[in-house]
Formats: sequence, C-alpha cells, structure tokens
Amino acid sequence: MARKHSRHDPYEDPQDEDAAEPIAPCWLCGRPTGQSIVWHHPVPKSRGGKDVVPMHPICQQTLIANFTNSELQRYGMDVEGLLANPAIRKFVDWVANKDPDFTATTAKKKR
Repeated sequence: MARKHSRHDPYEDPQDEDAAEPIAPCWLCGRPTGQSIVWHHPVPKSRGGKDVVPMHPICQQTLIANFTNSELQRYGMDVEGLLANPAIRKFVDWVANKDPDFTATTAKKKR
C-alpha cells in the first residue's frame, strides 16, 4: 500500500507542494516575472556589485546592450535614473503589455 503522506512530515498537506512561490516583479519594467528569471547585478560584479535583482531576460539584455559596466556602476540601484534614458523608457513602454515570458532579439547600441 502506498503512503499518502511524506514520512518526514506525516501531517503535511500534499496539496501544498503545488503552491507557487510569490511572483517577484521585474526590477526594470515592474511586470511580474515568468518562468525564466535572471538574477541581475545592477552594479556589475567586476565593479564590486554584490546585490542581485530579479529581471526578465529581455530586460537584462536591453540594459547590457545600452549601457557599459561603468555607466551601470554610476547608476547603481537607481532604476529611475535608468528609466530616464530615452531608449530604456521606450523599451519599457513597449514591453509593458507583453507576456511575462515574452522574448525577442535586442538591438545593439550603436557606439
């Protein structure tokens, strides 16, 4: 006969295993994250950054395409400063109504 409960916790409700963790919002665009979450260093690790924030892969790709590590170090955790950039603001406005798992290629910054 199969066991109904785990042998480690006989009073555990088997339905709790399917309970989802709270959905973290993306640090850049504020939309809920989907299946794939990238833990991004707002201040690059090469510049001494230790903090990580949840982001969509497309949002991280856009940041990397538009800013150098030195620029990201200057902004630090200031998301409002990043959103003041016209290219980032245009991207966030465009992606606002997309599915959380939406992905697309990002254009490289013309330097």
